[in-house]
Amino acid sequence: MSSSEETAWEFTSGLILSFYSWAIGVPLASWAIGHIVINNFPAFWFRPPAGPLWELNRRTGKLKIFNYKNFKTQGKIEEAEAPFYEFDAYIITSPDRQGTPMNGLSLAHRYRDIGINFNDLIAPDNTTQQPCALWDFLQNFMDISRPLPEIPAHEPYRHLDPVTASHDLKNGRNARYWIDMENDTFNIKVKQMRTRIDTIDTFNRPNLMAMHVKYPD
Repeated sequence: MSSSEETAWEFTSGLILSFYSWAIGVPLASWAIGHIVINNFPAFWFRPPAGPLWELNRRTGKLKIFNYKNFKTQGKIEEAEAPFYEFDAYIITSPDRQGTPMNGLSLAHRYRDIGINFNDLIAPDNTTQQPCALWDFLQNFMDISRPLPEIPAHEPYRHLDPVTASHDLKNGRNARYWIDMENDTFNIKVKQMRTRIDTIDTFNRPNLMAMHVKYPD
């Protein structure tokens, strides 16, 4: 049948079918290819890192940054190390896919061009409370005059840190405090932590650095 012999409905339905075959078929084919590659050929799209990007060492009080740019060609891992107290914290803001400003934590060395962006550790948030809480956590972790932060990940190692072990013994802390906790109690603890994060008072604290440095306008 020639185009001149087609009815209006046949012409319209053919046009619609042709349009939707491209509009739906191409994205569907792309999804199917991506699904097959992700689930069956992980080595094609994922490359494990050569090693850690940074290290916070509570015992030495130093922060170490690893650079792998010459690792493939020279087999060399470059390292930059400096005392933790020489790093300043910054909140970095960048837009997400919808253009919403998202905040993350970054540390920059005061005297050298080295630093860490923690967005890979904790996803950026549309508030400033999350990066501020992370900064408090890092400071508490590196402060050897205080016990390790009270989180489940640190529980297996608390007895290895002298200050923490002494603190736990003095306060009668159960060595299996987190591991033996019931789910309902754990969920309550998580909610309490989130509440403390939401009400953190970082920006109301005195700026001690202002006594020693002059900030450019």
